[in-house]
Amino acid sequence: MIDAATLTASSDVVIGLAVAVPVLLVAGGVVLARRGRPGPADESEAAASGVAVAERPTAPAAPAAAPPVAAETTAVEAEVPAPEPAVETEPASYRGRLGKARGLLSGYVGAIRARGRIDAGTWDDLEEALIRADVGVGATDALLDDLRDRVKTGEIGGPDALVDALKADMVAMLASGASGLPEVGSTRPSAAADEAERRVDVWLFVGVNGVGKTTTVGKVANRLAREGTPVLLAAGDTFRAAAGEQLQLWAERSGADIVRGAEGGDPSSVVFDAVQRAASRGVPLVLADTAGRLHNKVNLIKELEKIRRVSDRPPGHVAEVLLVLDATTGQNGLAQAKVFLDAVDVSGVVLTKLDGTAKGGIVVAIQRELGLPVKLVGLGEGADDLVDFDAEAFVDALF
Repeated sequence: MIDAATLTASSDVVIGLAVAVPVLLVAGGVVLARRGRPGPADESEAAASGVAVAERPTAPAAPAAAPPVAAETTAVEAEVPAPEPAVETEPASYRGRLGKARGLLSGYVGAIRARGRIDAGTWDDLEEALIRADVGVGATDALLDDLRDRVKTGEIGGPDALVDALKADMVAMLASGASGLPEVGSTRPSAAADEAERRVDVWLFVGVNGVGKTTTVGKVANRLAREGTPVLLAAGDTFRAAAGEQLQLWAERSGADIVRGAEGGDPSSVVFDAVQRAASRGVPLVLADTAGRLHNKVNLIKELEKIRRVSDRPPGHVAEVLLVLDATTGQNGLAQAKVFLDAVDVSGVVLTKLDGTAKGGIVVAIQRELGLPVKLVGLGEGADDLVDFDAEAFVDALF
């Protein structure tokens, strides 16, 4: 049997252990913490070796005043170097961004030059090259027939001269129409002085969905704003849900006013209200976006005809009807152009996405087949990439 003295001694041992163990654990933790925390010597060695040392915890200080926003912005900008401004002339931009079309023609042109003479194979290569480049059958036949006659008369004496003559003929064909945008007010009808002051030019942008109409309107507004011409935007494409919001962003970017209507509302009333507001505020130009559902839908054509009639009522005057075409659609763009040309009396073409997979020759087909001048071309997605069409720079880039 365990006597009372033994039990008492055991209890004392247990109580002692219960008190000693926590004390030892706390002491051990303090020692470990001190060993893990670098002293001045350790910090010096770490600094010399390039190893980062964790900072010692300090008592929280009083919160400092927030730095001004300008200082914070400057610090961020200092970390990210500003991009160098791109210095690029318009001909160089054509040459740099028409690689698809140039790559298509270069193989044929190289084979023609390497042959060293003009023979049946030369004409076959030229015809195939132009057709594949989307120049179109009609324009290709017209170009080659003229060149054949000049070869027979001895005016053209070799492959190099033949290629040069082809380039010159294409430039002459494309330069026959006026390019670029007209001067605001240059086409207004004569009117009394007080009425003339309230006249508002209207530029209508038409075309099927997906060709870049709304973006084109925004880019033109941005360009005119930089040139100092105030404009007002009319969000006449009330059937595409995002069209109004997209044009609103462009309006804010260019500092232009905008008139929008209810989704699914009457596009003509939107353009009419835009003309009235422009006249009341002394804005000389309205850029009107329009709906672009399938070009073979009769109701769309009727809507466009109505928009044109309403836009032409005083104080409005339709000065331009610009057909926006996607260059990547090739010959399908001609079918679209013919429908719009008959409906709203198109005055010129804006060719977008010429820098993408477009073959480029569609420019020649439009000018030759439809008699419509290509006024603007899109060479990229930037706000400044919608430029006046330059026939010489374009043909030079193709070859």
